[in-house]
Amino acid sequence: MATKASPPNLHKSVAISKGYNFASTWEQNAPLSEQQQAAIASLSHAVAERPYPVNLAQDHHMSGQENGGLTDTAEDTGFGESKAIEAVLVNTNQFYKWFTDLESAMKSETEEKYQHYVSTLTDRIQTCDDILRQVDETLDLFNELQLQHQAVATKTKTLHDACDRLVVEKQRLIEFAEALRSKLHYFDELENISSNFYSPNMNVGNGNFLPLLKRLDECISYVESNPQYAESSVYLLKFRQLQSRALGMIRSHVLSVLKGASSQVQAAIRSAGATTASVSEGVEASVIYVRFKAASNELKPVLEEIESRSTRKEYVQILQECHKLYCEQRLFLVKGIVHQRISEFAKKEALPSLTRSGCAYLMQVCQLEHQLFNHFFPSSSEEISSLAPLVDPLSTYLYDTLRPKLIHETNIDLLCELVDILKVEVLGEQPSRRSESLAGLRPTLQRILADVHERLTFRARTHIRDEIANYIPSDEDLDYPTKLERSVEVKSETTSDDGNPDVFKAWYPPLERTISCLSKLYRCLEPSVFTGLAQEAVEVCSVSIQKASKLIAKRTTAMDAQLFLIKHLLILREQIAPFDIEFSVTYKELDFSHLLEHLRRILRGQASLFDWSRSTSLARTLSPRVLESQVDAKKELEKSLKATCEEFIMSVTKLVVDPMLSFVAKVTAVKVALSSGSQNQKVDSIMTKPLKDQAFATPDKVAELVQKVNTAIQQELPKVMAKMKLYLQNPSTRSILFKPIKTNIVEAHIQVQKLIKAEYSPEEQTIINMVSIQDLQTELDNLL
Repeated sequence: MATKASPPNLHKSVAISKGYNFASTWEQNAPLSEQQQAAIASLSHAVAERPYPVNLAQDHHMSGQENGGLTDTAEDTGFGESKAIEAVLVNTNQFYKWFTDLESAMKSETEEKYQHYVSTLTDRIQTCDDILRQVDETLDLFNELQLQHQAVATKTKTLHDACDRLVVEKQRLIEFAEALRSKLHYFDELENISSNFYSPNMNVGNGNFLPLLKRLDECISYVESNPQYAESSVYLLKFRQLQSRALGMIRSHVLSVLKGASSQVQAAIRSAGATTASVSEGVEASVIYVRFKAASNELKPVLEEIESRSTRKEYVQILQECHKLYCEQRLFLVKGIVHQRISEFAKKEALPSLTRSGCAYLMQVCQLEHQLFNHFFPSSSEEISSLAPLVDPLSTYLYDTLRPKLIHETNIDLLCELVDILKVEVLGEQPSRRSESLAGLRPTLQRILADVHERLTFRARTHIRDEIANYIPSDEDLDYPTKLERSVEVKSETTSDDGNPDVFKAWYPPLERTISCLSKLYRCLEPSVFTGLAQEAVEVCSVSIQKASKLIAKRTTAMDAQLFLIKHLLILREQIAPFDIEFSVTYKELDFSHLLEHLRRILRGQASLFDWSRSTSLARTLSPRVLESQVDAKKELEKSLKATCEEFIMSVTKLVVDPMLSFVAKVTAVKVALSSGSQNQKVDSIMTKPLKDQAFATPDKVAELVQKVNTAIQQELPKVMAKMKLYLQNPSTRSILFKPIKTNIVEAHIQVQKLIKAEYSPEEQTIINMVSIQDLQTELDNLL
């Protein structure tokens, strides 16, 4: 029985395992829906319940009903129908046989039930295997369907990608075609533009002219920037020919309009009964400018178009030609008027008034012309060179009128006035006006100013040479101190009247002319030019004053000459101090003095003329040396003033204390002789005497020289101080000059006083009667 049950169990286990694996794989690869899962759960419950065999199901059901569900009797097992039960048992053997049969019947009944159940399970397992096999086939079909689906999807994606590539390629080709069409369009425009430009109805006033010109410029720019295209040079040449024709048409149109405007202006002037040269100011303003301005409206579109393209050289050239044509027509109209006005100024007015009036009139004309030019050429009106062909000839009329007068002008004051007019009134006022309208006039004005500077410099040098360096003084110029005394008298009288004395009359004329000339030139000339003139003027003025001092020394006294020189040198130094310049000038000159020695050596054969490797070569031999020398007129003036002051101090010192100085010198000589130890007995005997026993140093002699010095201090020194006061009005100057004189006098008294105290007795000192140093200083201080 166990052997019979083995195959079904094995089959069952294989079926269950396979079913489980299939269910797991199916669950993973193809999840079931909720309805499918519910069906499988129902099937599981149905299989899980073991049904009774058919032959036992009724019996079990019926016996269960009769016995309350109990099956323990023999009838329940079906043995009631067995013949073995009905057998009659006689003996034990029969019993055992009966029992054995009964047991066999029971076992048979029991196995039949289970066999039937096993058979049922086997059928169902077979059914499940069939189902699983069908499921496997279905899965295989699904796998094959999935592979087919993937293949279809791959082919579909490939088809889509190919379609996308074709769409992109189509778009690229369309764009390329459009780009090619746009590039070819520039070349195709040649025929269209040519036919329009060569049309008999085409002119600058036509509304299509400017758009065609703009399109032509675009085509030229494109062809120029793409020279790699085939036949681009040919097309560029043809385009440029069309452009030249168009620009020529513009030039002809501008010239025609400008000439028409000029003709209208001339006709209006003739109708007013005047000529171009004699037109009045009212007609000038209303006709020449107002009527000519109307022509700008006709030319403005074309000129604005040209100015907007002024970055291209072709349009720069045509714009310059239009400027030139405009200036020629304007010059033709206004040159006669300007020339007439300036000629009238030249006939009626002096040089300063002519300069002022002529410049003012020219500035007015330039401003009006610039305003009119701005109506025609608004974008290029700020360029100075645009109106140069018009402004330069007009300003040349004024320059040609002024220059001959400037060349012959000799008055330095008038030339300085012209400089002020040009620098302050004319050029100085331009920033306050429209500077761009007067900028074209500035070169001519600066040229006139340069000519005035040149003429002024020449006249200043001539003035310095003739009026200062070569000045010949008169007797009145050298009449010192009388001239100063008269000046003091005039000063006292004038002070009582108006308090404004003429101090310059007391100066030496070259000094007055030097200061006057430099003060006029200081603001009129450039600093570099003025420095050279100032250095020259100060130098020659100082020399002239020194010459006059020598002449005064011959006429009067040396002291008057010294004080004259000190006075004028101090005034010169004081007057040039405000000039903020350096009075030093470096002179450069060529020195050929070394050439003579080189030539001698060459002639003696000691050097070669063509030996370029040595210093005696031809180049070095014939090359001059540049010598530089610096002259500082201010330092030379200080040196001369210092030397003169020292000379005056020594002369006054000698005038007052010369006896004392001679006495001290003799005493010093005696002491030097004693110290030298002379062997001459006669001299030795003299030298060994006491100082007071010497013939020149007796008390009486010393008293006499002391008295002479006291007399000089009381009589001569006040005269000197009076002269100093006459020549030097400044008390501080006199004090500075007198201080070393006082020091010298006091020092001489101190030396003599020391000798007297050392060599003479008190009685002898009383005889000498020398004044004390304190009293001497008080007396000298009172002189100031």
